[in-house]
Amino acid sequence: MATTHVKRAFKCRFYPTEAQAAELSRTFGCVRKVYNMALQARTEAWMLRQERVNYNATSAMLTAWKKTEELAYLCEVSSVPLQQTLRHLQGAFANFWTKRAKYPTFKSRKKSRKSAEYTSSAFRFRDGNLTLAKMDQPLDIVWSRPLPEGSVPSTVTVSQDAAGRWFVSMLCDDRPTMPDPVNAAVGIDAGITSLVTLSTGEKIANPRHERKDRERLAKAQRDLARKAKGSNNRAKARLKVARTHARIADRRRDFLHQLTIRLVRENQTIVIEDLTVRNMLKNRRLSRAIADASWAELRSMLEYKADWYNRELVVVDRFFPSSKLCSTCGTLTGRMPLNVRTWTCGCGTTHDRDVNAARNLLAAGLAVAACGDGVRPQRSTPGGQSSVKQEVVPPQRSRAAAQPRG
Repeated sequence: MATTHVKRAFKCRFYPTEAQAAELSRTFGCVRKVYNMALQARTEAWMLRQERVNYNATSAMLTAWKKTEELAYLCEVSSVPLQQTLRHLQGAFANFWTKRAKYPTFKSRKKSRKSAEYTSSAFRFRDGNLTLAKMDQPLDIVWSRPLPEGSVPSTVTVSQDAAGRWFVSMLCDDRPTMPDPVNAAVGIDAGITSLVTLSTGEKIANPRHERKDRERLAKAQRDLARKAKGSNNRAKARLKVARTHARIADRRRDFLHQLTIRLVRENQTIVIEDLTVRNMLKNRRLSRAIADASWAELRSMLEYKADWYNRELVVVDRFFPSSKLCSTCGTLTGRMPLNVRTWTCGCGTTHDRDVNAARNLLAAGLAVAACGDGVRPQRSTPGGQSSVKQEVVPPQRSRAAAQPRG
């Protein structure tokens, strides 16, 4: 089997000592402070003088800030995470200038993610022990899986989630074992009752993790609403709400990982539809179910896993009439409301709506893979980054006359 070289992040949970937790909390606060001050300086420079401030200029500002009496505490933590947050800010502005993201916003002490990134000069990794700068003892990491043999982390990101859990993510070089090429191809239609319907006719039920824990979440939120703001009891109640959200997210992510790795291993070509999840969430009746299905995360996992394992992922344009097109004779029917789950074509074929859509997506995707006809570059991925995947244009239909698939 062939191998390829990829960058892979290995995320594990760890349990810091009181001293380590205090040091990391100070680092998180300093990272947030430097990011906000640099963002304010860059914003004022542009608004007042139409001047663009780059990373080198903000790095010089950081040196000056450390020399002031008011910000001398910035010298008490490792300088590497502070420099890295300036690089992250530079990347945020680069995405804004290329219209891939909105203007950077300030980090909030309560709402923003608590994290700090260390490069190789600010940590030591020996014999499976990771020791960060300004610390005497290695982190007590619970290894869910070992790092690749002979691999050493290039960067380490330490974070704490809203539920109070500590995580360390180590970016390493990896050479995953490539599965043998297969001749199978599959079309995937995403849904709510069935999370995905495959062109083979198989339907994979939606676990609905949020619905299963909805009563527990509602009770925790009611308890939180009754607590006085600023009290210790309110902090404890907020932690219970965060833990319930974390439980839902963890279970959902685990299910999606198992599903996507199975699809990638079993198929050489995978065809999906380009769903505008952000716009679909505006539907008040279905927004909660759509958010629980997490189609955007499903697509993201398929994209990077297909890239890792040398599979082909084809993305079909959202205006392609996959549900209303007969997969047997190719006849296009009229309007089809969402409550119509089965329909009969004039050729006499009775279709299951989702299975028919998956088969039409597969046919369109295979046409692209074979000849590349009717293909244009993908506009953007849900996260705002450009995609190299191919997108199928609806045949014989103008953009103005196209209607979203029902």
